[in-house]
Amino acid sequence: MDRRILNRLLTGYIFLGVVIILFAIIKIVQQEITTSRYQAHYLSDIARQLSFKLNPGPSKTIRYPSYGPYDQRLGYTLIPDSIARLEKAGFGITAQASSSPMMDKLAAYGLFPIYQEKTRAGLCIVDQTDKAIFSTVYPGRGYPDFKSIPPLVLQTLLFIENRELLDDRNPTLNPAVEWDRFGFAALQMMANKLGFTDSVPGGSTLATQIEKYRHSANGYTNSVIDKVRQMVSASLRAYLLGPDTREMRRQIVLAYLNSMPLSATPKTGEVHGLGDGLAAWFGADFNEVNTLLNPSAFKSHEGITPQQATAFRQVLTTLLSQRRPSYLLDKGYPDLQKLADSYLRLMANQGFITSALRDAALKVKNIRPVTSVLSPNVFIAGKKTQSILRTRLAKTLGIKSNYELDRLDLTVKTTLDYDLQQAVSTALHGLNDPDNARIAGILGFRMLDSNIDLAPIIYSLMLFEKSPAGNLLRVQTDSFDQPLDINEGIRLDLGSTSKLRTMVHYLELIAELYQQYQGRQSEELKRIPLHPRDYLSTWVLEKLRLNPVINLEDLLNEALDRKYSASPNEYFFTGGGLHHFNNFDKSENSQIKSVRHALRDSTNLVFIRLMRDVVYHHLYKPDGIARWLDDTANPKRKEYLERFANQEGRAYLRRFFANYQGKTPEEAMQLLVAKVQPKVSRYSMLYRSIYPGHDENQFSLFLKSHIKGTDLVDEDIYGLYDKYSIEKFNLQDQGYITKVHPLELWLVRYLTANPKANLDAVLAASYEQRQEVYRWLLKSKRKNSQQRRIMTLLEEEAFKEIHKAWQRVGYPFNRLTPSYGSSIGASGDRPAALAELMGVLQNDGVRMPSVRFSSLHFASNTPYETILDKLPGQGVRIFPHEVARVARVALSGVVEGGTASRLRGIYTDSSGKPLIVGGKTGTGDHRKQVWGERGHLLESKFISRAATFVFFLGERFFGVITAYVEGPDTSRYHFTSSLPVQIIKYLKPTLSPLLNKKTGDKRP
Repeated sequence: MDRRILNRLLTGYIFLGVVIILFAIIKIVQQEITTSRYQAHYLSDIARQLSFKLNPGPSKTIRYPSYGPYDQRLGYTLIPDSIARLEKAGFGITAQASSSPMMDKLAAYGLFPIYQEKTRAGLCIVDQTDKAIFSTVYPGRGYPDFKSIPPLVLQTLLFIENRELLDDRNPTLNPAVEWDRFGFAALQMMANKLGFTDSVPGGSTLATQIEKYRHSANGYTNSVIDKVRQMVSASLRAYLLGPDTREMRRQIVLAYLNSMPLSATPKTGEVHGLGDGLAAWFGADFNEVNTLLNPSAFKSHEGITPQQATAFRQVLTTLLSQRRPSYLLDKGYPDLQKLADSYLRLMANQGFITSALRDAALKVKNIRPVTSVLSPNVFIAGKKTQSILRTRLAKTLGIKSNYELDRLDLTVKTTLDYDLQQAVSTALHGLNDPDNARIAGILGFRMLDSNIDLAPIIYSLMLFEKSPAGNLLRVQTDSFDQPLDINEGIRLDLGSTSKLRTMVHYLELIAELYQQYQGRQSEELKRIPLHPRDYLSTWVLEKLRLNPVINLEDLLNEALDRKYSASPNEYFFTGGGLHHFNNFDKSENSQIKSVRHALRDSTNLVFIRLMRDVVYHHLYKPDGIARWLDDTANPKRKEYLERFANQEGRAYLRRFFANYQGKTPEEAMQLLVAKVQPKVSRYSMLYRSIYPGHDENQFSLFLKSHIKGTDLVDEDIYGLYDKYSIEKFNLQDQGYITKVHPLELWLVRYLTANPKANLDAVLAASYEQRQEVYRWLLKSKRKNSQQRRIMTLLEEEAFKEIHKAWQRVGYPFNRLTPSYGSSIGASGDRPAALAELMGVLQNDGVRMPSVRFSSLHFASNTPYETILDKLPGQGVRIFPHEVARVARVALSGVVEGGTASRLRGIYTDSSGKPLIVGGKTGTGDHRKQVWGERGHLLESKFISRAATFVFFLGERFFGVITAYVEGPDTSRYHFTSSLPVQIIKYLKPTLSPLLNKKTGDKRP
């Protein structure tokens, strides 16, 4: 055969082979595009290796997302920070999800975590018995399953977005990619880049759209790599149930309808899903819309009803708006309506809907998005517990608002006993009814008068249980139907409960002295230099000399038996002046009482004198802050006097500045003139003090306008001008002549020259003047005056030490009134803070954390699942256990025979044996008082009245109960702490089931 013919034949065969191979490849590719058979096998094999499991303890493979609207909204991006916060608060990870090696590998490649994601989630708070207290789910409306979607809604979505998605002819189809759609979109994008077109249609299927709006940064496709990440993630997710994707495709439709983002409204915030979208933008009822669009609703012979047409157009409009929701549901709403009209015609032309439905829907022209006005946050009294819990939880997690908190995929277990809390709340609210008040026994002497309005009285209760994890909050409620939490959010005058704080600090000091000097020889103790006013050190050292082997508890009990006079016939220099105090019960005035009995009977004057001993101890103990005071040559004397001048001068200037701030020079001068007696000398000095730069004519006009002419006949005005020059009188002399405080004169002069000066500028410019005004105090002949002022400052320093001790046991405020009156309530308190002090006593001197939340379960059934439980409490020892034990015995005396004796024998254990019960009562009035010259009281107006009882019930439980009333009619209420004590008695049947419940699991 000719070689040329042979070559041609070979070439022909090769060409034919290539054609056959190409045809086969094309056929395979075409078949793969149509059926996804090969990728189904490959991707489903990978998907089978994707899993996660909740294991005990922290996980080494867990990865948290750092962006993505879905992950941010459900709080998955916040979990690492939340863990750090909770660990600082005493929680620990007890279980956490661990990912399979393949899932971990794909996450390392940058893919989104592949698992069956939640469409709806939200915050759930349960009590200690797992009873729901608060629960919410977002989106709030949605289809429970695929079968519940009306076919018309389903077909409308597919027509708009993904027509071939539910084609059952190809069971293994990859729903993440429609190749023809994707190819066309790619060509259009290339044309757009080359400048041939402005239109770039979307190439995303429903599956990739879900990946985009859930997990891509800001919900957008930010790059080609991002698009590939979306497609690959969606493809793998589609095969989680195996090679057959038909069920997963139905789940994609369901997820899309329930979660598509639809912008936001001021009223509801972010809107997701068709159900919430219809409600937010059209005020439509989701269930009603589905009923109207159900196939059975179209079988009527009446044709398409207006309601059905409206419902269908609303669904169509909502689904179309997902393309650009922020624009189309706002400024672009007219464009959205045009788009809806065009789709109605197109759907009818292609046979997806009937012409009747098209025509009816086209007639619906007046639907407009409901105007969403930002509504006020209306407080619901019945949900106060939920509100308080959410506020505390948000603070714990560092979440800024309840809006963000409620959308977290989080279940929180509290320590509350919700049924008990509700029962207590109902009982407290019921006390405002006279019949219930009578049954509760709270009408009568030192309680409530049946003739007054009971409605304004607010009652509150906190109850804790001691546990290894801390003080578990079991009840926190009040009858105040407003957001304010009476237990933790208000400063109250709680009177004699301060005696408990004073007694505890007193015992603490005795214990410190015992630990400091115990074990020393008698001769050594005698050589310790004690100040005559350090009565506490003197007493302890004397006890140790007499009984060197005395133990601390016995010494503390003897300290409580130390006696003081209850006489009110003494004035006390404290708080910068002389003060007089009275007993509540005048029959005690002639008695001498021990500290123990004074606590039992709430005797004021014993605790005033006890507080004086405490203050003196801080001042005069061997390393006390006032040991130098007896040395008249000590340089600290001058230092303290200058400090006093500076401090008191600042106080005067603040008061004066408030009077003159914003006044013109003329107005300020008129205020001063009104204070000065109309004498030539005083007016002359006043004018020259304020206007030292004015000339004689201005000075003359002022005098003539304020002094009668006859009084000036014999006066030489020009001589007066020269005589009262401020160069001839210091600031103190100017004040003496005008009878106006020298600093007030200086302030008006300064403000006249510097009208825009603020208080800080005034204080900065007045240091020398403040020192000058008090220069008389530095003179050696003023020893008594000096001593009083120095003692005022030293007392303030002593009270700073007392304040630190009070704060260690929970005192909530950053300042303590530096007066003996703080021992009987002058500094105020909070019920929750008193409960914290009682908790320290119940825990034998250890300050344990208060526990409101015992467990937090993040992101259940996800690769981010994390459970944190409250760990055993890391308490801080405040003082020896003997102090707590002796204090509790003293408090039990208040119940056994004192101001809370109505509780004696009331509470029992499950066998009927009386529980040891103790506590401290307190009553306080808050008044606004107006004082005149020379200390005369001009007006005393009642602001509020409060009575409280801080208590312990047995070995495990403690708490505080408070009654409170405020307003102009407060003076009509004369209840004392007998009222809250009686309520605790009344609540015995309600509280006893918890008190007598046996402890099992020691976890909260």
